[in-house]
Amino acid sequence: MKFAFFDSKSYDKPGFEAFGEKFGIKFKYFDTRLNSDTVNLANGYDGICVFVNDDVNKPVIDKLCEYGIRLIALRCAGYNNVDVKYAKEKGLHLVNVPAYSPYAVAEHTMALLLTSVRRIHKAYIRTRDFNFSLNNFDGFDLHGKTVGIIGTGRIGQAFISICRGFGMNILCYDKYPSDIEGVTYTSLQELFTQSDIISLHCPLNDETQHLINEKTIAQMKKGVVILNTSRGALIDTEALIEGIKARQVGAACLDVYEEESNVFFKDFSSHIVDDDKLARLISMPNVIVTSHQAFLTKEALSNIAETTCQNISDFFAGKQGQNELCFNGDVINCNMCK
Repeated sequence: MKFAFFDSKSYDKPGFEAFGEKFGIKFKYFDTRLNSDTVNLANGYDGICVFVNDDVNKPVIDKLCEYGIRLIALRCAGYNNVDVKYAKEKGLHLVNVPAYSPYAVAEHTMALLLTSVRRIHKAYIRTRDFNFSLNNFDGFDLHGKTVGIIGTGRIGQAFISICRGFGMNILCYDKYPSDIEGVTYTSLQELFTQSDIISLHCPLNDETQHLINEKTIAQMKKGVVILNTSRGALIDTEALIEGIKARQVGAACLDVYEEESNVFFKDFSSHIVDDDKLARLISMPNVIVTSHQAFLTKEALSNIAETTCQNISDFFAGKQGQNELCFNGDVINCNMCK
């Protein structure tokens, strides 16, 4: 089995080489992302392996079908960058990795929150200059605060467990609530009005795009802290910036960004970044931006590689894998259709 591996990074290769050998899969690594201009690189392969910023749109899918590609293997949980409905109409199969390490993302979310409210990033810079002043470093206790968690899948549940350990009050919203002991589900409006901290752990789709917007920010507590380690377009960036300037939003911790595909995973340290919204966010003292790294642990990378290779192997062995995506009015995993 030969697979074209798009948007590859150095940290991807060890795991995929090891599990590729185990499952009999040969990967050809391309640094470039998949899009209409690079899809020709997939010609001659049995399938492709893509990540969060590869663009699998209709023209790309048409070319993949022309090249005889049968399988698109996503090495991530999200699939908002794939036109799944059109791919299924064209007879392409898709698999994803729904649970590579929920702990990695949940722990990074809490790390961002603690860094922000306790000014750890600023203290690090200050003490590097032998400045040991505590001026403007006053934070607040997480104990007793109310955290609103939107999306209670595996990552959301892992974050719930962490928040419990800090003695926080937990409100949750999910279109499909889970049976989680001690968790209070509520409406989105109630969550917005009652939460001191709001953390996003839901997928990006037509219903959730710009879930955080001018109207919903106005409903929130003054000084609310917003965390996003899910997908950038869950937040209307311009509305967030205005909310911060108006002091309605007290802090924002973002591992994802609405227009990240043009910037993230690249080194612009010696260049001028043309994205004015991102530049404004990064310049704000109460905003922390990390470059979509919440997933990046050794355990998660190994799980991603193993599950992706297992998905590929199952498909070519004619097995109905539990991670194959289907389209049934909405995009869901086949094992959830039963």
